[in-house]
Amino acid sequence: QLQLRESGGGQVQTGGSLRLSCVKSGQTFSAHATGWFRQAPGKEREFVAAVTWNGRHTYYADFVKGRFTLSRDDDRLTVYLQMNNLKPEDTAVYYCATPRSTGPFSGTLLSLNDYHYWGQGTPVTVSS
Repeated sequence: QLQLRESGGGQVQTGGSLRLSCVKSGQTFSAHATGWFRQAPGKEREFVAAVTWNGRHTYYADFVKGRFTLSRDDDRLTVYLQMNNLKPEDTAVYYCATPRSTGPFSGTLLSLNDYHYWGQGTPVTVSS
């Protein structure tokens, strides 16, 4: 059973930075694609960023391009989301997730339905 645990959330002012971490346990880390999603109060969960199982391709939502960067540390079984130039509209609970299957994935990695395992989330608050 794959388990995911996010950390690194907190409260920052507009223009600040945070680095979120998603630590995996229970299965081989490097074989899964990983996605980050967020859910603001009263809104649906939305895609933020994803990396393919081999780390060769990354995808970003338009609203974070140029500000957020996703990276992996296979030795630490961790996927990071570096968030710079944060805005109040980035306030949300951030979740990492992986598909059920390992290796190449036939979906787009952009949809909630592509993912099976989820972490508990880490809250991010950006004040103006």
